[in-house]
Amino acid sequence: MRGKHFYIKFINIIKNYSVKILIIRFSSIGDVVLTSPILRCLKKQKKCIVHYLIKRQYKEVIENNSYIDKIHVIDQKYKQILSDLKSEKFDFVIDLQNNFKSFIIRKLINSKTYTVQKANWHKFLLIYLRIDLLKNHVLDRYFKCVESLGVYNDKEGLDFDIPSNTHIDYDVSKPFIVWNIGASFNKKKLSSQQIAEVCNRLINRVVIIGGVNDKELALSIMKSIKNNNVVNFCGHLSISQAAYLLKESNLVLTNDTGLMHIAAAYNKKIISFWGCTKPIIGFTPLIDERNSRMILSENSKYPCSKHGKYCRFQPDGCIKTISIEDIYESVIKLGV
Repeated sequence: MRGKHFYIKFINIIKNYSVKILIIRFSSIGDVVLTSPILRCLKKQKKCIVHYLIKRQYKEVIENNSYIDKIHVIDQKYKQILSDLKSEKFDFVIDLQNNFKSFIIRKLINSKTYTVQKANWHKFLLIYLRIDLLKNHVLDRYFKCVESLGVYNDKEGLDFDIPSNTHIDYDVSKPFIVWNIGASFNKKKLSSQQIAEVCNRLINRVVIIGGVNDKELALSIMKSIKNNNVVNFCGHLSISQAAYLLKESNLVLTNDTGLMHIAAAYNKKIISFWGCTKPIIGFTPLIDERNSRMILSENSKYPCSKHGKYCRFQPDGCIKTISIEDIYESVIKLGV
């Protein structure tokens, strides 16, 4: 009788056991946001305990995600973080970064690992030989990584949560456009002339956002603005505050950058601009196609470089060749 009770107790423990998983993705904003469906599906489909390892400067991107149970921050103190991670005794590690640093970490943790295939060889063929073998979105590659765990894409899009008390001193009750002028490299940014001329033709309210490195570009734009409809918040917002404006906006104009994916998480109408990077590489905004307009430089449908740092066609980036008329007409067609 005692043996039977022990067996029943053991079976109940097994049934109620929650698998503990570590997700590794160090950076950057967009890449981290694109992992959000993986977190949601692990939690909802498999009831996993989800931990996340990320660089300190990007912690804000995930710290309000309700599907994460614990965040581990990596900085210069590797010994301490490695000790902490090993003590967690993870059942699995899902490495969505797949670089040398993540390789060392997952080896030292010594748990069963699932690693994303970054398709670097395919990207090389695409950029330098114009041979397209990618054929899918980066999110498909993420889910391919976890399919043997029985996790599938629920097709519910991206997630991005912000604190409920997030606020900006700006009236969001009336329609407005957010224009994200920032990007990781200057060659991925529209020029001040392109942006200012479109803003001068619009009757809509426009909010300009971007990072600290984009403040000079924003000031140049504002000097050319001829109406009172444009407000500059560039360099003055946290990620959560920028996300708040994106969430409350009626239309988002953006370069290929992390905030584009946050806008997609809110299923916003998005006009995106592509020069040295191109949609074909697999980082398009994950929204209904009816709400998306992707405007590409006409030089080539292929990317100039992997991250948009280099341009094949002109010193300041082929994105500068996108016509003001194309941008303006896209705003009118998509509507506010």
